[in-house]
Amino acid sequence: METLTLTRPDDWHLHLRDGVVLKDVVHWSAARFGRAIIMPNLVPPVTTTEMAGAYRERILAARPEGSAFEPLMTLYLTDNTPAEEIERAAASGFIHAVKLYPAGATTNSDSGVTDIRRCDNALAAIAEHDLTLCIHGEVTRPETDIFDREAIFLEERLAPLLARHTHLRVVLEHLTTAAAVDFVRQGPERLGATITPQHLLMNRNDLLAGGVRPHHYCLPILKRERDREALIDIATSGHPRFFLGTDSAPHARHAKENACGCAGIFSAPLAIELYAEAFDQAGALGRLEGFASHFGADFYGLPRNGDRITLQRQPRPIPKALPYGDGHIVPLRAGEEIAWSLTDDTLAPEAS
Repeated sequence: METLTLTRPDDWHLHLRDGVVLKDVVHWSAARFGRAIIMPNLVPPVTTTEMAGAYRERILAARPEGSAFEPLMTLYLTDNTPAEEIERAAASGFIHAVKLYPAGATTNSDSGVTDIRRCDNALAAIAEHDLTLCIHGEVTRPETDIFDREAIFLEERLAPLLARHTHLRVVLEHLTTAAAVDFVRQGPERLGATITPQHLLMNRNDLLAGGVRPHHYCLPILKRERDREALIDIATSGHPRFFLGTDSAPHARHAKENACGCAGIFSAPLAIELYAEAFDQAGALGRLEGFASHFGADFYGLPRNGDRITLQRQPRPIPKALPYGDGHIVPLRAGEEIAWSLTDDTLAPEAS
């Protein structure tokens, strides 16, 4: 197969940041995806419907001319989010999910949830108003090994949450372990999951072997090869509750390349191409459309996109850096090649 035409996919987990860098980031996703669930971990976090509406307008203004890319907004859940705010969010028509960050779990999560039980009223309102709860599924106790945080979260936090809120629709984001695959697969129909391209294509050796690679550092962290293999198996299986979510997370180069670099991988400039590579390696290109274009929309209760994109098997060089505000950003595969190309996409000039 030298070309692959798909229903335009959606990204069910995306970071766009804000301010002067927004325009440097959003066009990459707009070229590939019809819609994206937009993460709310700005500074300050997007905790109200009014803030989400204002952020949405800034994203729309930053889109390329003629783009129909639609940001699907989220609220940032805190210990004190009132049920009335959830009701306002649902009535807005543009907020589709609420994001649960355990406090301290990742970038800009300090205002996150310290105890899920404190959020029971808000969680009940999320279920009542048919929104989706998106979860960063890790415990954050300092004594817990970073490679075990996801698996422990499933049993300690997520299983009791699903038992208490029996009508709550949940997306467990950026799966990284075989344990998480099994948990979601065996879970209720109202439990879905997203998988990133980096967790399909890399394991922890790609982060640590031969030297620390800061641009491969993300949270949840890359795991063992057997975990990557479990993710590939489920992503290419055609299971309808596992779908695309890049977790593309831009950080300026200087914020990644320092003594305490930020967590996040910037994959937006080659996102769908990376998934094509992963599915191609698994001999499952015919199942990419379901994973990328159908299952997420179906789970969220939204129509599938009506237009299509075409990929071709044509190696494409990836620049070493790209413009990002007053500085530069380093994309995944910087200075290397990607095996697939989007037919109507043109990479921005390499940053100097």
